[in-house]
Amino acid sequence: MLFRQMKYFVAVVECNSFTEAAEQCYISQSAISQQIRTLEQDLGVELFHRENRKFSLTPAGEYFYSQSKGILDEVEAVRRETIRIGQDEELQLRIGYLRCYSGPELHQAVAEFSRRYPEVSISIVNGTHEELYDLLRFDGVDLILSDQRRAYSSQYENYQLLQCGCYAEISVRNPLSRRNAIDLESLKHTPCILISSREQQNTEQDYFQNTLGFGGKFLFAENLEEGRLMVAGNRGFLPVESVGTLPPAGAAIKRLPVMQNGQQLQRNYCVFWKKERTNYYIEEFAAILKELLRMVQTGR
Repeated sequence: MLFRQMKYFVAVVECNSFTEAAEQCYISQSAISQQIRTLEQDLGVELFHRENRKFSLTPAGEYFYSQSKGILDEVEAVRRETIRIGQDEELQLRIGYLRCYSGPELHQAVAEFSRRYPEVSISIVNGTHEELYDLLRFDGVDLILSDQRRAYSSQYENYQLLQCGCYAEISVRNPLSRRNAIDLESLKHTPCILISSREQQNTEQDYFQNTLGFGGKFLFAENLEEGRLMVAGNRGFLPVESVGTLPPAGAAIKRLPVMQNGQQLQRNYCVFWKKERTNYYIEEFAAILKELLRMVQTGR
């Protein structure tokens, strides 16, 4: 009982509200209030100064909060480590990511995960959206970092990382590069360079043309480096998304926000995995990557 009361007490202090703490702990406000009063009766001291609807911690309450917080953190660490040890037969994490992705946060997430869990072997593969989706469907990878192109499926964990803006990388020799932003209509007169394998070119073109609204001629590159070389040679523009930190475009390339109806075109990026294959390592990696991307967004 004391352990549960500790959780309720800490929740009340951190929420600074009995109502919000009750919602967080999935019990009624009257029940959490009764549990706190029972705790005070058992201890024989007041933990809160109560005045109308406001409350503050007594010196005993301050001490009990700091100690309870430490104990709960230790118990959570024990719980997580127990789960990790129990799943040690799954010592492999297979990650798929989009071939056009260029941010460093994925590399940082892999490095941080490996630091925490050196016993886990990581394998990484890249591909187009459809290639990654097929790998995930047929258990070729455990999770994928990809853009959202279809409605979320209940069979998968759809762990949203961020909504990011779309940019066009274009040669400085192209007159459009003198603008501060560029709309989809203006881009229709410049070839669009897509990163895709030969087998997926039609699928990629269909998505960019009919779903996102990119028009005109389409060219294809096997990888990001080839695509940027084509841009530098003024053969067309390359659509990219700000998934974390975008590396510098280079002296020969200008990067412009792509606008649609007066707003920058936005894309959802997620980590996807099968619900039936959920395990501790997948969830940990997804959380590490999301935190790194959050730090970029908030400038921390």
